[in-house]
Amino acid sequence: MRSHLKIFKALSDKNRLRIVKMLEVKPMCVCEITAVLKLAPSTVSKHLSLLHGAELIEVRKEGKWVNYYLPGKSQSPFAAEILKLLRSSLRDDPGVRADGKKAKKVNRAELCR
Repeated sequence: MRSHLKIFKALSDKNRLRIVKMLEVKPMCVCEITAVLKLAPSTVSKHLSLLHGAELIEVRKEGKWVNYYLPGKSQSPFAAEILKLLRSSLRDDPGVRADGKKAKKVNRAELCR
């Protein structure tokens, strides 16, 4: 039950849900997520930590970048099912659509210097 509670807690915040939806568009670094959400980097990092702890996102260091992305195959079958459900949800939400457009345009090379 503990893993289920972590997942529900991680998704109970609007900004964490927005992050998951943005990561459907592309892998992103903290700077990019911060730019889209207009939150402090420390706040974004805390959100990412909770999502990672719930196995809803993964982290990979690639050169100087630390990328956050949705797992291809989650270790948790429940997390995988929740992510599958989320992929087909909120498509018509104006905020989610706006975030997706911003996520496509945000450029880490310009932001993370």
